[in-house]
Amino acid sequence: MTHTAPALTTSHPATAVAYKATVGLLVFLGISALGGGLMMIFAGDTIFPAEWLTAFPVITNWVVPGLVLAIGFGVGSLVTAHGARRQPTWGVMRPVEQWTRQHWSWLATSLIGLGQMVWIALELLYLEGGAWLQVLYGSVGVALFLLPLTAELRRRLSIADAPEDTAYRTQR
Repeated sequence: MTHTAPALTTSHPATAVAYKATVGLLVFLGISALGGGLMMIFAGDTIFPAEWLTAFPVITNWVVPGLVLAIGFGVGSLVTAHGARRQPTWGVMRPVEQWTRQHWSWLATSLIGLGQMVWIALELLYLEGGAWLQVLYGSVGVALFLLPLTAELRRRLSIADAPEDTAYRTQR
């Protein structure tokens, strides 16, 4: 038995909205975080004030936060967007899917949202003042954390009807 994701039709317009918003936010975060992370890694000392680093415990240069931003949020968000869009079957993710009964991109989206909220909270805690970028990216984090909780996205990424011991999805 194979599982095919429900079609995005006009009978379920909320499914299309939640799904497209999720993929769009993941792509937005992925591209901007990848760019921002690479800037931190290669030009952080010339772009950002050195006193910002002194506010953070154990961080002595821009490489570590740049790697977290570029790999964790940049590449991670883009891979998750691909997962939500194409729903590939990756054997290494099967335990996650068996545990959640959702495609792995469902949990990954919430974790990226949670991580983004923590990242912004740390910025607000350790850096003086606030910026519109923190509001924007904090909102993206909240949205990515909450969108997978909607019934529409749970239905779209569900594998609940898949048998335990057979290939349960086809490539889309």
